[in-house]
Amino acid sequence: MRISTRFLAAASIAAMTLFAGSAMAEDKLIIGTEGAYPPFNNLEADGTLVGFDIDIARALCDEMKVTCEFVTNDWDGIIPALQSKKFDAIIASMSITPERLEKVDFTNKYYNTGPAIAVPKDSDITEANEETLAGKVLGAQGSTTHANYAEAHMKKSELKLYPTADEYKLDITNGRVDGVVDDIVVLSEWVKSDAGSCCRIIQLPIDEQINGKGAGIAVRKGETELAQKFNTAIDAIRANGKYKEINDKYFDFDVYGE
Repeated sequence: MRISTRFLAAASIAAMTLFAGSAMAEDKLIIGTEGAYPPFNNLEADGTLVGFDIDIARALCDEMKVTCEFVTNDWDGIIPALQSKKFDAIIASMSITPERLEKVDFTNKYYNTGPAIAVPKDSDITEANEETLAGKVLGAQGSTTHANYAEAHMKKSELKLYPTADEYKLDITNGRVDGVVDDIVVLSEWVKSDAGSCCRIIQLPIDEQINGKGAGIAVRKGETELAQKFNTAIDAIRANGKYKEINDKYFDFDVYGE
C-alpha cells in the first residue's frame, strides 16, 4: 500500500507532539496541599496559595528543575487523593507517623515542631495535663496528630473535632470550647494576630509515637526514587541558604528543629 508524504508528515508531527507531552509530564509535579493551615499553607481570597509549605515546595521544585502545580484538598481526604493519583506528593505539614507510614512513604523531615494548647487569657488553666483539663471541652482539627494527641493524653476532657483549624479558632473565640490543641507554631502565630488576641499558649510535651519525627513530604508507596529526589533537594536548600531565607520570612527561630 502506498502512503502519501502528507500522511507521513502528519504522523511524524503527532509522534513528536506525543513525545514532547511525555517529556513535559516528567518535568512537572502536582503537589497536594490543604490551603487552610496558616502560616504553613493558606488559600487567600484571590485564590493565591501562600505559606511556608508552599514556598518550600517551590524551592524544592526549582532545585529539582521541575515545574510545581498545586492542588488543594480537604485534609481528611488528602491521603486517599494521593493514592488515587490526584497529585504526585503531599506538602502540607504532614507529620511522619507510624500510622501514616502504613499508607504512604515519606521523605526526611523538612521541619519539626511540637504540640501546644491555646486557652482564653482569663482561663483558670495554667498547665495542661489530663487532670487540669478534666471536664473541659477541647477542640482540634480532625484526622490530625493533634486530635490523636488529645484523645490519648486528655481522656477526661470532651473533644470536639473540626474540618479545619479556622473553625476551632472561631469556637474558642466565641467561648464554645475551653481550649484548642494544634502545632505550637500555628497557635503562636495565631495568638500574635488580632484574631487570636483572645488567647494564650501552653506548650505540651512531644509524644513521638503520636506527633512523629517532623513533617515530611508524602509520596505513594514504593515511589522511593521521587522521595529520594526530594531528600536531595531538601539537603541542597538547607546547604545553599534558600531554606533559611524562607524560614526567616515566616519565623524568628529555626523551624527545622534539632
